[in-house]
Amino acid sequence: MAKIISFANQKGGVGKTTTCINLAAYVAAMGKKVLVLDLDPQGNATSGLGIEKTKDLKTIYDLISGDTDVKDVIKPTIINDLDIIPSTVDLAGAEIEMVQMPQREKIIKGILDPLRESYDFIMIDCPPSLGLITVNSLTASDSVIIPIQCEFFALEGLTQLMNTIKLIKFHLNPTIDIEGVVMTMKDKRSILTNLVSDEILKFFGKRVFFTYIPRNIRLAEAPSHGEPILVYEPSSKGAEAYMSLAEEFLDRNKVKYKSITKDTKIKLREVNNG
Repeated sequence: MAKIISFANQKGGVGKTTTCINLAAYVAAMGKKVLVLDLDPQGNATSGLGIEKTKDLKTIYDLISGDTDVKDVIKPTIINDLDIIPSTVDLAGAEIEMVQMPQREKIIKGILDPLRESYDFIMIDCPPSLGLITVNSLTASDSVIIPIQCEFFALEGLTQLMNTIKLIKFHLNPTIDIEGVVMTMKDKRSILTNLVSDEILKFFGKRVFFTYIPRNIRLAEAPSHGEPILVYEPSSKGAEAYMSLAEEFLDRNKVKYKSITKDTKIKLREVNNG
């Protein structure tokens, strides 16, 4: 039975998509069956996992519209046991259409619940907003991971996100909880970064993951190659951070996993070059 997790923060540029796809890639490489649902009309998770956005590509929009079957939309990625339901700019119009649909807040839940038996984890990359699509994601999810950039405006808007989660919990999904907070783009040499980190820790306490994601050029480059960092540059500091985050995430969930060895990384690289 899959655990469904939303990656949410209405502030853009905080490393939300990067965290979603790279955590998913490492969890899959550690032996778990993972599905990523791209709910952002920008489709960055889709392209970041190597899916080409052709005109014939079936996406989450087709599922919301009821025009296709879910088995025709799920795509495999270059990582074994990691699948994706892709997204394109077509999704931008779905929010308007969803307003007229019955049970509009539970459309994504209806799509994902039948898939729970097929995966260990379903990870949803939410759009950088708190609109109806994000509400759908939170209604369908068991928990939320909040990536927060370690910069001056990091905490701006978090009160609104927390209030949204609180309202979802009260009205639509009483079991949802905060899985954790991931500090991203952290530069330990920066005094400001350390001050912001302290504020995040004060605000969220034990919910903050011990593992933080450093600023890393390889992480920034990987999506343009359609590869998670595990494949693009597995020896980089960004890759080491996401592997550590995946281990911490699975430990928190009390899930046994297989370790990623140097041979595993070489094999992934060779398969992708193959």
